[in-house]
Amino acid sequence: MKQIPNIFTLFNLLFGCMAIVFALQTDAVIIYVNEEFNTSFNIPEKLTWAAICIIIAATIDFLDGFVARFFNATSALGKQLDSLCDIVSFGVAPGVIIYQLLRFSFAREENGLTISFLWLLPAFILACAAAYRLGKFNLDESQAISFKGVPVPAVGLLIASFPLILHFNTIGSINNLLINKWFLYGTVLLLSWLMVSNIRMMSLKFPDFTLKNNMPKIILLVIAIIASAFLHWVAIPIIFLSYIIISLTTVKIKTE
Repeated sequence: MKQIPNIFTLFNLLFGCMAIVFALQTDAVIIYVNEEFNTSFNIPEKLTWAAICIIIAATIDFLDGFVARFFNATSALGKQLDSLCDIVSFGVAPGVIIYQLLRFSFAREENGLTISFLWLLPAFILACAAAYRLGKFNLDESQAISFKGVPVPAVGLLIASFPLILHFNTIGSINNLLINKWFLYGTVLLLSWLMVSNIRMMSLKFPDFTLKNNMPKIILLVIAIIASAFLHWVAIPIIFLSYIIISLTTVKIKTE
């Protein structure tokens, strides 16, 4: 029984590995219309499946704590295993997605298909930052109530939303932004900094059932419901930004 939570956690890793495999199988042709990125461009289906695998991994990551408590099997091994799985599912897999989006971005340019892979390597700064963030988290006992830096799964979910937005969204300006190399470079740097920073971020755990202590989480939940109803996959970046803003305004900032 005590190994059941660990086996459950390993499904997080399994879906993270599946996301990487799908993300690497993205042979596609990008269509041009008047030298602009076609707003009807369909992101390769395999990349959307990679995003869905990351979302499933995030769901498992959210639930594995409940499974461990249900079987009364919380352990130091489970904590380490959870972080190791998170590196793959929310660090490496999103990094591969960014890598592929950068390929698509450069492919729009003259001679872009022969671009040096060195221009694509910055995508994996994200994975490095995720590994550093999780290593720091495992050694820091002060992150039970709030976090230092943005949680790695939140970053993974944000990146996973990009292919889904590109696949289902019909607003050309948003699609063009998500396939812009400078936007992608900036996103990698910003998210990497947010992960390794000591900025205090809100934990989504409910310490009790009082309205006063849980108001920031309730506000975020309301934003998430409304945004999801009207914006669909575009809601994920909105929720992420709301999480950052609410954390900065309600959680004490501590730097070292």
